[in-house]
Amino acid sequence: MGSIDSPLRYSTCEAGRRSYPRTSVDRDMVKVGIVGGTGYTGVELLRLLATHDEAEVVVITSRAECGRRVDDLFPNLRGYYDLVFQEPDVGTLGACDIVFFATPHNVAMNLVPELLAAGARVVDLSADYRIRDAGLWSQWYGEAHASPELLAEAVYGLPELNREKIAAARLVACPGCYPTSVQLGFMPLLARGLVDTQHLIASSASGVSGAGRQANIDNLLSETADSFKAYGVNGHRHLPEIEQGLSDIAAQQAHVTFVPHLLPIVRGIHSTLFAKLRGEAEDLQALYEDWYAQEPFVDVLPAGIFPQTRTVKGANRCQVSVAVPQGRSTVVVMVTIDNLVKGASGQAVQNMNIMLGLNEKAGLHQIGLLPLDPAGR
Repeated sequence: MGSIDSPLRYSTCEAGRRSYPRTSVDRDMVKVGIVGGTGYTGVELLRLLATHDEAEVVVITSRAECGRRVDDLFPNLRGYYDLVFQEPDVGTLGACDIVFFATPHNVAMNLVPELLAAGARVVDLSADYRIRDAGLWSQWYGEAHASPELLAEAVYGLPELNREKIAAARLVACPGCYPTSVQLGFMPLLARGLVDTQHLIASSASGVSGAGRQANIDNLLSETADSFKAYGVNGHRHLPEIEQGLSDIAAQQAHVTFVPHLLPIVRGIHSTLFAKLRGEAEDLQALYEDWYAQEPFVDVLPAGIFPQTRTVKGANRCQVSVAVPQGRSTVVVMVTIDNLVKGASGQAVQNMNIMLGLNEKAGLHQIGLLPLDPAGR
């Protein structure tokens, strides 16, 4: 954590913006850079890393806020950071041990090659390296990929699936929030070959923070309160990522009907998943409990108890329950995560810990926040 009494270094921005001090860094600490620090995932990274015992943020970038103190924009961080926002600079970022990209798509793919060449390791929270097929990525994101040569090297950062690969990676693509919930929910069933992989269904609902911090009429409180709606029914950008991940787990092509919804809350994802069992239902409760017994951030709830978004708010935690209603042939899995933590920044810190050989739970000991405000937000 940056100390207010620490020795100071200075950073400046162009156009005569005033300079502010930022803390020097203990050489024993992991040096962290964040590209794009003004969105929800950026400030969530700052919140989580502020209590990390072995990592310290040394540079954070924003072109729009260059020269502004971090704790001026985010007063909740007062006393934790003496940093100012800087222009992105490959030399400064390349000197970090690890760099997070908390940016929209098409930013990381232009800067990552130079950072890797400089010796930094990268965790990208955007979609730039999640999809291995450059043509498929271009189809969904409407432009050519700027560094397709890195798609095969990038490791998909779902620790419960790829922990060993993450540990050896230079570049990790942090999963999307919806894909995290869907893959963790279906994983034991697909890995054991227990369900039909061609007719999977995922009905998922997210809080409005999943759309980011930009101004958007559809995300205004007066537009979202007391309402519930589906969107992206004919095709959502997370669909190819979900199907790629489920196919990897099943070791065969998987197809899913994915319908996202917007919840009138700030944080949280609830995914309800449906699959057709291939044979007689075994003890699925025991299967899930055994499968995730050693996973520090997946909590399989007791039979008959179903997850709620409020119990994972603010925590890097996934809660899961499984049922076979009326003892028929359809298995139902319910999953909740905080879309900004296990669905984004918390999972990114978890990946960093694995990559650098740190305690996987470092900086991620937060417990879900209760109670919530009267509106459930």
